Amino acid sequence: MIKNIIHKKAFTAPLLMLAAMWFGYLLQTMGFFSSCFGAIIPLLPEGLLGIITSPLLHGSIDHIIGNSIPIAVLMFLLYQFYSEVATKVFVMGWISTGLLLWLLPPIDIMTGEYSYTCTIGASGVVYVLAFFLFFSGVFRWNMKLLTISLLVVLYYGSLIWGIFPEELFNNLNEPSKISWQAHLSGALMGSAMAFIFKGSGEKKKKYIWEFPNYYSEKDDKLWQEYKENHPDDFLELPYKKNEDVWDYLEELRRK
Repeated sequence: MIKNIIHKKAFTAPLLMLAAMWFGYLLQTMGFFSSCFGAIIPLLPEGLLGIITSPLLHGSIDHIIGNSIPIAVLMFLLYQFYSEVATKVFVMGWISTGLLLWLLPPIDIMTGEYSYTCTIGASGVVYVLAFFLFFSGVFRWNMKLLTISLLVVLYYGSLIWGIFPEELFNNLNEPSKISWQAHLSGALMGSAMAFIFKGSGEKKKKYIWEFPNYYSEKDDKLWQEYKENHPDDFLELPYKKNEDVWDYLEELRRK
C-alpha cells in the first residue's frame, strides 16, 4: 500500500545526493579537492568545474550537516509531489545556479572592492528546492501543493534572509564566509523554474459545480437513469383549463 502513496524516487534520490555529498567530504578530508580546486571561482575559467562539483564539497562537518537535513527533506518533497518534473528541476537548478553564481562579479558590496572567492557547499541547491516548492504551489493554486508551500515557509522561511549579505545585519570583524550570492542564485533559479514548469505535472481538479454556466441533461447520469426507470412520470398530463372568474358570473348572480 505504501508504494501507492510514496514514490520510490522520493527516498532514493535524497539518499543518492546525501551519499555523494558525504563521499565528496570524505575525499576532502583525505586531501583531495584542496585549496579552491572544485570550487566556483566567479569569472575565472578554473572556477567552471565548480558548477558541477561545488555542491558536493563542504568546509566543515557543521557545514555539511547543516546542508544535509534540508537537502533530504526538500528533495523528498520535490520527488513526492512533483515527480514528473523533479529530475529536470534538480539538474537544471544545480547547473543554472552554479552558472549564475560564476557569472556574478565577486564585488564586496560593503567596500566595493573586488574579492577573490571560492564557493563550495550545497546551499545554492537548497535554495533552488525551497523556492521551487514554495512558488510552484502558489503558481498552480492547488490546495495540496499550497500546503507544501506553507510547510516550506514554516520550516525554512528564514532562508529569505540568506539572499542578503550577512554584513547588513551584523557587525563582523572579518568578511562573512557565507555566500549570499549562491543563495540568491538558487532563489532566482528555483522561482524561475516554478514558473516555467507551472503547467507540468499534477494540475488542479475542477468539478462540474465550478462551471456555473454549464449544464447538460445528457451528462446528468442520475437524471437519465430516473427517466428510464420511471417513464410514467413523464407521460403527457391531461390539459386542465385555467380558471376564469367570468365563468362563475352566472352562478354568482343566482346567489
